[in-house]
Amino acid sequence: MTFNFFATCPRGLEVPLINELSEISAADIKKDDGGVHFSGDISVCYKANLFVRTAGRVYWKVSSSEYRNEQDIYDLAYLIPWHKWFDVSRTIRVSMVGIRCPLKSLNFAGLKIKDAICDRFRKECGSRPDVDPNNPDIRIHGFVTEKELVISIDTSGDTLFKRGFREETNAAPIRENLAAGILYLAGWKPGIPLLDPMCGSGTFLIEAAQMSLNIAPGISRKFAFEKFKDFDRDLWLKICEKAVEEELDVTELPIFGSDISADAVEMAKTNLNNAGLLEAVTLNCSDILDISAPADNGLIVANLPYGERMGEINELRDLYPKIGDTLKKNFSGWNAYLLSSDLQMPKFIRLSVSKRTPLFNGQLECRLFEYKMVSGSNRSKKDQ
Repeated sequence: MTFNFFATCPRGLEVPLINELSEISAADIKKDDGGVHFSGDISVCYKANLFVRTAGRVYWKVSSSEYRNEQDIYDLAYLIPWHKWFDVSRTIRVSMVGIRCPLKSLNFAGLKIKDAICDRFRKECGSRPDVDPNNPDIRIHGFVTEKELVISIDTSGDTLFKRGFREETNAAPIRENLAAGILYLAGWKPGIPLLDPMCGSGTFLIEAAQMSLNIAPGISRKFAFEKFKDFDRDLWLKICEKAVEEELDVTELPIFGSDISADAVEMAKTNLNNAGLLEAVTLNCSDILDISAPADNGLIVANLPYGERMGEINELRDLYPKIGDTLKKNFSGWNAYLLSSDLQMPKFIRLSVSKRTPLFNGQLECRLFEYKMVSGSNRSKKDQ
């Protein structure tokens, strides 16, 4: 049986997500803003959750219809055979999102869906599921436009960037699916030397090591689809066993991380150890201004610090030209990919930007700036 799905992702990562879905034999792939539509059998759903690194959630679309008002929303939700898909003992939560929605209140529309689910369960089972707003077993998602209502069930549970092993985070961590997407956008491949000189809690390092060793990003966690009535445990175990069989042995990789903060380096070590990857990555406590290239060529990725107050922003803008000097002096032959929410950063780092890619780290609008560190001067002509 074929089902319709929608995988979310950080805006700007739709193309890498399309490529990943193609690799697991998803069909009818169609790009949208902030995600990708696709179809497939239940094994494709399981594989999308287990293998796809750039996705945030995988929604199973169970209903799509035109509506006029809140009563239509209730009626459409009531028609769905919820009792066939999960047990009345499961807790639920309904969320709503709208674009150009004419309804007065999305919250009220969500309540109508919740009421419809509960009423349908009462009719079929004699009781209703409880609501858990914080940690529900089943998440139901409503998406409304001017005329259409799409109702979906979240197959993921916790968002997919939660890989299941990170315990330690710094003040402004980059999400795992965004980090993986940046590696894809940068053209990084396993075997290419990689350096994160502001590694924080080690997200880029862990994602790169997992990719190098062919470790499925979801292998250490649970998913919501495991709570569905029709969950095929044998199929799921077969998919997981094959994934584990295809993992490579952990060995030292050309992946390097450093941070000026000793606490950050310890956080990265803890997270790498929890992921079973500590011996694969080389870590040091170093100032970005003092480091040298660990290989003749390679790729630098960094999630630059986020300055929220004017004093912090001014301090960062004093730091940027020093970073530019370090890249120019010590990293000839390397390509650098710097993520920053400061859209004026290139003016201060004073290097020629070869590409700017809009991305979002959560709700924070950022740019991924590409710098190709060729031999000789790479100064922006405006600064010469």
